[in-house]
Amino acid sequence: MKKYISFALTSLIALSACGQPKPLEQEALGKKSPENRKLMIRTPKLPSTLKTGAEQTEKYLPLLKGKRVGMVVNPTSVIGEQTSVDSLLKRGIKIQKIFGPEHGFRGNASAGVTVNDDVDTKTGIKAISLYGKHSTPTAEDLADVDVMVFDIQDVGVRFYTYINTLQHVMEACAVNNKPLLILDRPNPNGYLIDGPILDPKFKSGIGVQPIPIAHGLTVGEYAQMLNGEGWLKDKVKCKITIIKNANYNHDMEYVLPVKPSPNLNTQQAILLYPSTCLFEGTYLNHGRGTMFPFTIVGAPYLKGKFDFSFTPKSIKGMSETPLFQDQVCYGLDLRNYDTAELIKSKQVNISWLIELYKASPRKEDFFNTKLSKEMGTIERLVGVGDFRQQVIDGKSEAEIRASWEPGLSAYKTMRKKYLLYN
Repeated sequence: MKKYISFALTSLIALSACGQPKPLEQEALGKKSPENRKLMIRTPKLPSTLKTGAEQTEKYLPLLKGKRVGMVVNPTSVIGEQTSVDSLLKRGIKIQKIFGPEHGFRGNASAGVTVNDDVDTKTGIKAISLYGKHSTPTAEDLADVDVMVFDIQDVGVRFYTYINTLQHVMEACAVNNKPLLILDRPNPNGYLIDGPILDPKFKSGIGVQPIPIAHGLTVGEYAQMLNGEGWLKDKVKCKITIIKNANYNHDMEYVLPVKPSPNLNTQQAILLYPSTCLFEGTYLNHGRGTMFPFTIVGAPYLKGKFDFSFTPKSIKGMSETPLFQDQVCYGLDLRNYDTAELIKSKQVNISWLIELYKASPRKEDFFNTKLSKEMGTIERLVGVGDFRQQVIDGKSEAEIRASWEPGLSAYKTMRKKYLLYN
């Protein structure tokens, strides 16, 4: 049997997430701050021989000894029970600067919130924000750095912004002639390669390169693609060294030891994310303002259409102003959805979005971003301009998927050139 582990979530919340669906009014707010909650995960048996790049210190410590090191890291950057920063400091590595992506180095900023430069209170090391005044390290930032290290957990989805941070770091390293060491980590959605290829017209902060919604790559593989396809600015090439995962393949179920961002706080959310993040482009709450983001979805106007209900609340560090705050929402509860079905299908699930559109009595508002600043634009999330109209016109899932070709198949072929794992 699969077992459940809860790191610092209350047993009440854990039981609610795993038990029978019920309203979440009493569960939306926990007693502890979100930055102190670790990942509640469903744990399969994994090969004991699986090792992340970061864990294989014997392979890269010689590359860092005697160098002034810049590290692009966040809370997922761990070696065992320690952050990779703390671990390398104890091994005598001189870490000159820390560079933090969206949510910050310590991971306590909400999605989309600007993060300022700071000094890390624990280590005294200067922390440069790559989600504040600038997204790319400057020449000044890198002037006293000999080598950069990228060690951040990704979840394999185009609109998850850490791969954009990787690109900006690679461009800065290339221009400033700094080598980049990438400590690779498994992709928890590595089995999944699906979705339309991003149309350049909809390029944004949540989609930069012509890849599908789920790209099926690790960070190391994606870095090779950025170099190989000439996607870096001015087609520069970054000198990269990748420390591969040991004994890993893309079909392996990988459970993250640390939540990759504040709202991806369960393994269920991580696996549903390629599908349920699309609800950010609709007039629906997708669990923000509860302890179950990306696993529940609904709206007040769906009362009478669905029995399941929840009430979004303001949660510091996760979602301060969620859509439909303090209003009872009705909709789908996917907390107990069997994600083995997703893995078997190898597809992003768009049927949930189609179902909720059909059930909505306010179809004219379903994609209307003018209704709330908490909504994203569906075209930027999906990556193409025809998806909205396809849903409105009642196109079937098969018809919508057919429109993703031949681009998706061409990407799958191109992707093979950059694979480090089966």
